[in-house]
Amino acid sequence: MYLEEIIGDIKLESDRLECKAFLNRDDILGWLKSIAGFANASGGDFYIGVEDKTNKLIGFDRKAADNERNYFNNKVNEHLTPRPEMKISFIRYEVHEKERFILKVSVEESNIKPVILKYKNIPSIFMRRDGFTNGATYEEIIEMSIKSKNTQYDILTSDIKYNSTKISDLKAFYKKNNNGKDLKEKALRSIGFFNEDGYLSNGAVLFLDDYEGKKTEVQCSVFSGIHKGSDRVVTINRFNGNIVLTINYIIDFVSQRMNHGMIKLEDSRVNVDSYPIRALFEGVINAVAHRDYYLDGTQIQVDMFKDRLEISSPGGFYRGEKLGKTYNLSGIISKRRNELISGILVACNVMEAAGTGFDKIMEEYAAVDEAHKPYIYSKSDHFTLVLPDLTYDKGIEDDTSPVISFVPVPNGTEQDKKVLAFCYFKARKVSEIAQHLGISDSTYFRTKVLNNLEKHGYLEKSKISRAAFYKTNRDMVNIE
Repeated sequence: MYLEEIIGDIKLESDRLECKAFLNRDDILGWLKSIAGFANASGGDFYIGVEDKTNKLIGFDRKAADNERNYFNNKVNEHLTPRPEMKISFIRYEVHEKERFILKVSVEESNIKPVILKYKNIPSIFMRRDGFTNGATYEEIIEMSIKSKNTQYDILTSDIKYNSTKISDLKAFYKKNNNGKDLKEKALRSIGFFNEDGYLSNGAVLFLDDYEGKKTEVQCSVFSGIHKGSDRVVTINRFNGNIVLTINYIIDFVSQRMNHGMIKLEDSRVNVDSYPIRALFEGVINAVAHRDYYLDGTQIQVDMFKDRLEISSPGGFYRGEKLGKTYNLSGIISKRRNELISGILVACNVMEAAGTGFDKIMEEYAAVDEAHKPYIYSKSDHFTLVLPDLTYDKGIEDDTSPVISFVPVPNGTEQDKKVLAFCYFKARKVSEIAQHLGISDSTYFRTKVLNNLEKHGYLEKSKISRAAFYKTNRDMVNIE
């Protein structure tokens, strides 16, 4: 049996999950650093009694499970400071009518950072990133310390003095979006652009005419298909400049490369762009306003595919829930990560104080079908807005399955690749696989496709109650 068979909504490819078959008494550092890394990042789930990589259930009897919990608690209390907030629970399942248990440790993001692991009198700080736990960098340690005090990057004071001649781009941007009115120095002072001694805030520095640092870096790319990994890259452009120029650059990049089409009505034709300009503008403003400017070495990522546009901004939602794929943009409450930057954009009349940018995007896509609905998702290190291409009739194509390679299956069928990709990350029921392929759950499908893949070792089969689950054997199939 596999973990996903007893945990229905688990996201196996998430960087917030780790599994251990048991707690290694000879290498406690190996698993304690995972707990510390989760606490120093955005939390995560740590399963004990589950084989790593394969997610097969090993489990314990009732007494052994209780011993694992007690040992875990003792070592956490002994070596981690401050103790992370955690919830430990037992998950029961049956094998051959005998009860077994695994342990689930839900680790919360720590309010006090960094969480320090002290082992053999040597203190260490670990960070969870991209599915791995490694030592935290100097920049990450400083960032954790500042964030634990709830201090935003953009409101901290810089060592640069205010000079009214160095913000001509901002003044022009303000004038353009405020019916020709001039930006007053009093307004800048009132929102904290500079302090009483004349020093700019960090956020204000990002609006200077001559700013070319990495904090505002953006990378814009165009792909020929719907995948990053397997499709030809048409264009990759990078840009560094102040926030105003960054906004203009992204809008121009997309506008110059998107398609323009027409919809035929009974007695007329309506011009249609790939992406409504207001939706595009709101998406770009949102990415700039809520970017995590603590994160060095990152950039806003703008990716154009044949079926969609993706705008990704460094940092998850500020002090908010991590989201999976959601179409209810109006229901997202996005708290401001950057008060000063947001305040400037509000003053420039390109962002509303009430935070209704997502509502405007929904309005632009209100009349489209389900395949053309925009959505958003958030992970621990970034959030991404996805705008479907309205000139692409099929809407957003399914991109949830990985691109795989494998030696052809003896007596194989044209469905083999789709099945193996669909079952790569998660064990699937027969009915789910058939629905994914758009075919009926027939005897022919089970025999010629599923049974043949299982017979030759490409699929692994398990049962819970009467339902059969299939999962791809990763020793036979590789991700490209």
